Amino acid sequence: MGSKNKEAQGRQKASFERGLEERLSLLSKKGFESPRVDKDTLVKKLRANIRAINDRLKAIAANERRTEELAKMKAEKAAAAAMPKERAAKKGKSPKEAPGEGKEKKKKKEKEKGQEPKPEKEPKPEKEPKPEKEPKPEKEPRSEKEPKPEKKKVKEKAQEKAPDKEE
Repeated sequence: MGSKNKEAQGRQKASFERGLEERLSLLSKKGFESPRVDKDTLVKKLRANIRAINDRLKAIAANERRTEELAKMKAEKAAAAAMPKERAAKKGKSPKEAPGEGKEKKKKKEKEKGQEPKPEKEPKPEKEPKPEKEPKPEKEPRSEKEPKPEKKKVKEKAQEKAPDKEE
């Protein structure tokens, strides 16, 4: 039921609604009253499924609306981007020079306000690579080390107990 297809969700919803109607008619024939029908587990399950499908359908509709809005915005942006190019071509200027004029105007406005334009940032110099650290000295293999004294005690105790058991 994880389908994102609107038609599939609609078919599932119709199926659940049919099942709910059948169950309600069966319960009414048996003579159950409204409070008892509401407590019926199959009725609860079918209603929950219908609510879940309604939520999915709302999400699908919202996604479709959002997609349409984004498509409209994209079309408007493309149209707006085409307009300055056409205007610049009419004036005899290349489209690359047109945005430069806007920056100059901005600098003039900042000067008028009493603010100085921000200086352009210089690229940061590359960092020098760090020297490699000396490798740590390797540890001695365990076979050369003496066994821990605790292990000796455990072995001695085990040997002491073994002869006791034989007796």
